[in-house]
Amino acid sequence: MDIEALVKSRVRDVKDYPKQGILFRDITPLLADGSVFSAVIDALAEEIPKGTDVVVGVEARGFIIGAALAHRLGIGFVPIRKRGKLPYNTVSIDYELEYGSASIEVHEDAFSARKGAVIIDDLLATGGTAAAAKSLVKRLGGNVLAFASVVELADLNGRAKLEGTRIISLAKY
Repeated sequence: MDIEALVKSRVRDVKDYPKQGILFRDITPLLADGSVFSAVIDALAEEIPKGTDVVVGVEARGFIIGAALAHRLGIGFVPIRKRGKLPYNTVSIDYELEYGSASIEVHEDAFSARKGAVIIDDLLATGGTAAAAKSLVKRLGGNVLAFASVVELADLNGRAKLEGTRIISLAKY
């Protein structure tokens, strides 16, 4: 079974979450299956560009995938969190989602010793979160080499907000 079919076999559709009219692609069944989760991390690791110094995980599922990927690659991990969750000085950005608005932040010194960054989240939808994360990394001097996701909702065209950035996705809907 190829990686896209494997991912799709473990993604659960949840209707009307987090609000009416949204079809949520839930990766928790994928995470619960050790062999599939391992295959996902291996497949992502094969795609990570040379020169990547750090994996940047977007809260919350991006932490799970990103930390495992960073461990697999033997490189560092930087969390991007919702506003008010990080304990040190931060830089933040506000952005729009397909179902509302949000704010994310990162520690102001997260990229002082790091250059090449790959941002990862579980899903690429409209690209709002991904573009906001990219903006934060760049603002702090990081070089975004790619954005990676397990799932991409291609019809929402999130790639358009990441123009000029390499996109890695394992399964497209």
